[in-house]
Amino acid sequence: MPTAALRQDSLVLYKKKAARVRQIIDKKLAIETSDGSRLSVRPKDVLLLHPGPLRNLAQLTALNGDVETAWELLAGETTNLEELAELAYDEYSVASAWAAWQLVADGLYFGGTPDAIVAHSEAEVTAERASRAAKAAEQEAWSSFLLRADQGVTAPENDQFVQDVITLALGQRKKSQVLHALGQAETRENAHALLLKLGVWDATFDPYPLRAGLTTTSANTPLPPLAEEARRDLTHLPALAIDDEGSLDPDDALSWEEGRLWVHIADAAALITPGSAADQEARSRGANLYLATGTVTMLPAKATQILALGLSEISPALSFGLDLNEVGEITDCEIVPSWVRVTRLSYREAETRLQEAPLRELLEASQRYQARRHANGSISIDLPEVKVRVVGGKVELRPLARLRSRNLVREAMLMTGEAVARFALGNGIPIPFTTQSAPAGEVPTAKTPSAMFALRRMLKPGQKSTAPGAHAGLGMDLYAQATSPLRRYLDLVVHQQLRAFLQGGTPLDSQQILALIGEVDEVIRDVRRVERLSNRHWSSVYLLQHPAWQGKGIVVELHGRRHVVLLPQLGLETSLYLRQELPLDSKVELKLREVDLVNLEPSFSLA
Repeated sequence: MPTAALRQDSLVLYKKKAARVRQIIDKKLAIETSDGSRLSVRPKDVLLLHPGPLRNLAQLTALNGDVETAWELLAGETTNLEELAELAYDEYSVASAWAAWQLVADGLYFGGTPDAIVAHSEAEVTAERASRAAKAAEQEAWSSFLLRADQGVTAPENDQFVQDVITLALGQRKKSQVLHALGQAETRENAHALLLKLGVWDATFDPYPLRAGLTTTSANTPLPPLAEEARRDLTHLPALAIDDEGSLDPDDALSWEEGRLWVHIADAAALITPGSAADQEARSRGANLYLATGTVTMLPAKATQILALGLSEISPALSFGLDLNEVGEITDCEIVPSWVRVTRLSYREAETRLQEAPLRELLEASQRYQARRHANGSISIDLPEVKVRVVGGKVELRPLARLRSRNLVREAMLMTGEAVARFALGNGIPIPFTTQSAPAGEVPTAKTPSAMFALRRMLKPGQKSTAPGAHAGLGMDLYAQATSPLRRYLDLVVHQQLRAFLQGGTPLDSQQILALIGEVDEVIRDVRRVERLSNRHWSSVYLLQHPAWQGKGIVVELHGRRHVVLLPQLGLETSLYLRQELPLDSKVELKLREVDLVNLEPSFSLA
């Protein structure tokens, strides 16, 4: 605006505020704003509203005018600030000019600049009124929600605000307008706590699978029928599928035939071919997700119905015939598609029959193999394990008993893994090998819980690779996981590679296998991490359901006055700060103090 249009005591607009021109000095204006500030600005930084004289900003008092009549007279036309002031307030003064400009700034009836003010149409005013009413109602709802939320109360009409908290609690976004407004740090834990306080979630809601982006529904990809092919008939051999009680997907069974151990594995690759829809779905999941509330399977339920061992009178299998010498070395491995007749046993049932054939022979072979692994430096960790289940809303914790039958099956699976690794290496079949580096430093002999605990911390994670190598923890020069193709995707890949070789086809090459490992590895880590967090969640819920819990703990680690205590009945570890330092492996009686479900931190005190 030209300097000539401005003079001392003019009313101007500066950054949406009323201002008085105190002086004009060279090319600058000395102004005073409505908040009392005195500034030096350029003429182009202000808009002239009235030439004055404005002696004091207190002159800008509120005026009563006929605004709607002025709007009706000007509807659809363009005018200026002077004319609007006269029509609305019957005068053009500093007070009416400021009042008229506030009408323009408000934007309901008018818009534009002081020299070009447009009167909005009736339709525009109606729409703006509706918009303002909606915003006012939304603001009222927001304010009411915040007030109730602070008191731990919500209502169905507040779903949009609650959803803002849920998305943060599930890790789907990093911000929450609600938590910010309540003055809380915008963390998943605080969001979780608020949802519990509001009753939107209860203690039984497990957020960890969804936080990791894992689906909680099983695969349901359509499957073809099992293809007909030549299979060796092994139905004359008793085949025992030994598993936990309640297992729904038995995928391995054992037989004994005149000195040969047969390990029968569900023939998943006969049904799930590389690149098929079911294969791609399983690859995206990486493995079954085992939750206390049930199993989320990587393969459709139909795959279990067709392939699981013992669900039908005769089952298809991929059978591994293993010969062992006197010192537990594998001297031969035969791999054949087969038919088997399977009897299912629980570990406890098998434990009572270990003196009967063929369990007697199977046990002896497994012990021979285990002895060789131990001689080769295998590391055995014997710490309490607890199985967590939710039945009818109640959490059950069941410590796993140390049974020879469980050890028998484990050794047979390890034996098969070694045999498969050697077979693949000897025949040039690329597969995912499992390796583990040796712990740094000398591995101590561990016989006490604290020593076992320390030893576990020394172990390095296993790795998947197309390059064969030793598995230090298992005491094996070669190893590949191959015995759970219904449960682990890379086991399925091993079976697909073996089948391609046995049928004279072309297995995937090393680069393709390496790409599959890279694609699946991170997903599997997420699955296992979620299983751990979810189990700790349900263990915490168990304690909420048993507030008077009391039990024994074992001191397994010391950090000054902080004692790390193992709770065998719960499968948990906790920290206690005690006045007196207790020796390692001391047994203490503990009682539950409180449960921080959000942070998965139950706390205990000496009973």
